[in-house]
Amino acid sequence: MTAPAATADKIVEMIRAALAPHGLFLRGTVNFPSAEAAPLLADGRPAASVVLTGNIGGSLWPPFGAWRDGMPDRGGADPLDTWSKTVIQPVAESVGATCFFPSDPPWQPFQQWAMQAEGLKPSPLGILIHPRFGLWHGYRGALGFDRPLPETGERAAEHPCDRCTAKPCMSACPANALAEERFEVGLCRGHLRSEAGRAGCLSAGCLSRAACPVGSDSRYSEGQLRFHMAALSL
Repeated sequence: MTAPAATADKIVEMIRAALAPHGLFLRGTVNFPSAEAAPLLADGRPAASVVLTGNIGGSLWPPFGAWRDGMPDRGGADPLDTWSKTVIQPVAESVGATCFFPSDPPWQPFQQWAMQAEGLKPSPLGILIHPRFGLWHGYRGALGFDRPLPETGERAAEHPCDRCTAKPCMSACPANALAEERFEVGLCRGHLRSEAGRAGCLSAGCLSRAACPVGSDSRYSEGQLRFHMAALSL
């Protein structure tokens, strides 16, 4: 149970302060209108709200890199997921919350939560596009509470793809994985395993993602791009 002395606003500030050194931000709040729409907390009750946490641009990359460099096995098979849990779980425990992670069953609708919390929509790549950060952001976990919490993110006023007529993300894909305005992950992975793919997207990052002009100043570093592309190619 959340400590009675901690107000909802205080809880939000505690989470924000605890996540900041790790390059993670509060990415929005979802307050559930009914128990049927809510995930279950650790004690079996339906959550009243979830607070999304994640990165903006490459904000998490330096803290994550320092952590991984200090691990004997470089963080194991899924180092970013492991690091996220290492960081977020203690924060959740400190405020009496239940953690939810995109990598763990029962699978939670993170994309739907993000669309509801921040008003975002999917790009042709399937990644939610943000009007300021473009395709350079992510969600690393969520904290579930037994009480409603105030808004913690900013809501998008428009969807950048709606006013984009050139669609450079689609024409830039060397695997034609976006030919039907739907991301075909099989075509993408097949290309990444080819000689051309290893020399291109796998080493420099997704060409389609880079072609989007929105949020270009939030673009990931080369090391982070290679990390994510290597994970996608598996």
